[in-house]
Amino acid sequence: MPVKWILHWQPNPGTTVSSQTLTEVCQCVESIHGSKDGRWKATLTYYKPMLRDPSVPTEFPRDFLGIALQEQPGKYYFIIRSHRIILEAESSIQIIMEKLQSYKSRVSLNYEGFQYQLGDFQLRIGKAAPSHSESLRGILMEVEYLPISSLEKSKRILEDFVDILQETITKKSLPGHFIPIEPNFGEYGLADRYTSQPTAIQYAAAMAHLIASGRN
Repeated sequence: MPVKWILHWQPNPGTTVSSQTLTEVCQCVESIHGSKDGRWKATLTYYKPMLRDPSVPTEFPRDFLGIALQEQPGKYYFIIRSHRIILEAESSIQIIMEKLQSYKSRVSLNYEGFQYQLGDFQLRIGKAAPSHSESLRGILMEVEYLPISSLEKSKRILEDFVDILQETITKKSLPGHFIPIEPNFGEYGLADRYTSQPTAIQYAAAMAHLIASGRN
């Protein structure tokens, strides 16, 4: 599976994220000959346990993230960030969880936007918004290098490509820049060969950053 980097938009001090910025980022990609190639979407859900007595200690996770990726429609990913655990399940697990009522969805966030082709690279640029709202909370970019599935071998190529994108954005004087999500995949016991699990981990880190920045 091709390696992906996920980057989140960091607004300049004194500025906020806006749909105008998102439009201008897309225009930057188009200015370096990125061709629009459909839409994409990823959904992240923050789960909390349904406790009869919250004061009683429990042996199960106090919270975790569930992630649905467009690239893997038959799969669902669970991440317990505090314990550095990632699990892959069939997408039908969501129906089972709903019936069991042991965990409840507290927050659900959609990342969605446009997909672009640019040579050996595929880009996805979109907004982060609550599932039942159009309110824009953040901007995210996914950069995929199609020929290589090794995290180590693709690193320099992706770094150089992201530098070109950042340069283009700087020339347009946009009010911010992209910052890579750089979790340590080794902490989750993952190898160098890329799968959808590192993608899910990066989305989880992006959501955690979004929640943290919203509190500041």
